Amino acid sequence: MASSALLKRTVLIKSIVNGFQASRAYASVAVGTDLISAAPDVALQKARSWDEGVSSKFATTPLKGIFKDKKVVIFGLPGAYTGVCSAQHVPSYKNNIDKFKAKGIDSVICVAVNDPYVMNGWAEKLQAKEAIEFYGDFDGSFHKKLDLTIDLSAALLGPRSHRWSAYVVDGKIKVLNVEEKPSEFEVSGGDVLLGQI
Repeated sequence: MASSALLKRTVLIKSIVNGFQASRAYASVAVGTDLISAAPDVALQKARSWDEGVSSKFATTPLKGIFKDKKVVIFGLPGAYTGVCSAQHVPSYKNNIDKFKAKGIDSVICVAVNDPYVMNGWAEKLQAKEAIEFYGDFDGSFHKKLDLTIDLSAALLGPRSHRWSAYVVDGKIKVLNVEEKPSEFEVSGGDVLLGQI
């Protein structure tokens, strides 16, 4: 029953967002871009409960702390609890976590233009918090710096992230995949990126 409702919502959102034309097919970032230099003043918010946020004094994580001296797989998506993101994008990484770790990946990260509390609830609902690190980009500053934003106001989502994935080594992008439309799921999934590493 729940999967049927999710499928209906996914089809509805796909029909809405398929009508959107992205402002450009690819981001201004590219293979070779240093994410730390591209967004030096940006920090993300690790998924957590409200109480954890209060006890950490609402701490954020600078990009240097996420990428420096690490091999990272990161994927961005339009938003928590949305159809394709929940049913396909996150599971494609969760189901391949052991294969990514076998390739020497230090962390697999999901980021969306959401607050860290929503990201935490969603990660728990998907039972993916142990495998994937979830981060909120609450004001969209990370995605804006990378030119990976899209206006999904017609779907009542407002400014959001494009659907994308990257393999990053010591802050530098080695592989980058950006979907043409937010409803597409052709190049940004875990299976595709796994084959590119």
